Amino acid sequence: MPLTAMMVAAALLAMDRPSCPASSPAPVVAAERAFAADAPGLGVGGSFNKWALPDAVVIAQGRAQTVREVYPPEAARPADEPPLEWWPNWAGIARSGDLGFTTGGVAVNGARVGHYFTLWACQPDGRWRWVYDGGSGATAAEVPGPDSEPDLMTPGAGASVSPEAAMNEVRAAEAKLAGAARTDQKAAHLAVLAEDGRLYVAPRPPAIGRAAMAAALDGWPSSFDFGPTEGGGASRAGDLAWTWGSARWTRDEAERRGHYVRLWRKGTDGWALMFAQLIPAPPVSAAPVVAPPPAGG
Repeated sequence: MPLTAMMVAAALLAMDRPSCPASSPAPVVAAERAFAADAPGLGVGGSFNKWALPDAVVIAQGRAQTVREVYPPEAARPADEPPLEWWPNWAGIARSGDLGFTTGGVAVNGARVGHYFTLWACQPDGRWRWVYDGGSGATAAEVPGPDSEPDLMTPGAGASVSPEAAMNEVRAAEAKLAGAARTDQKAAHLAVLAEDGRLYVAPRPPAIGRAAMAAALDGWPSSFDFGPTEGGGASRAGDLAWTWGSARWTRDEAERRGHYVRLWRKGTDGWALMFAQLIPAPPVSAAPVVAPPPAGG
């Protein structure tokens, strides 16, 4: 399935799912912990495939890919695969109980290396499967460890709308953000970031609260060229939505590219940005040096 079809697949969230609890993100946290607990035995690829929908999105090496492209199910587990651990520090769920998320610290070989962010969708049989998973270089040095309980997002309070209507509203909000970010990304983000949201600007720690967000945004370039929403989805109640798309910017006089990933929550005043991260693509290698032709060539 093409990645742009994720928008169509996300419409499945509109189905009635009475087996999906609507009051607590506890099942989402439990699914994340089970996902992480499977990695030592199944390997990273095995665990990722077990807990994902087949067309779940992973942004890696500068491209948005499906989980099966990044971790082919038939591929053998690398013999030298290092131990990978992750655990939730923050979690939330839509009022309709069908879309949730967690984010938290990541460790490789016991050393903390950053944060993950996972979007989860409840299936018709009540099982949770992730639809997006991605990492950030925001430091996890000071976040609580695996034995801690995650902080919980306050649910949305806006009027319920269909997932399709919610995505239309979010696309409009993203277009407005993109327009403002072309000249002043800091002001553009602060205008839409929720006070109780989180912002990941590597290598800083997660920014929580207005002052921390303002300081973190100084770590990004002054402007971005954000492309339109390319994928994502909304909850059945239309109160929680996630998006991803392309981004371009300039740093140290070099053109850079990558992707944004965002989580939006609808309140009584409209949509607010609850989470934002930027996933840079690897820098384009310099053109290889071509040897001159031999004499007489």
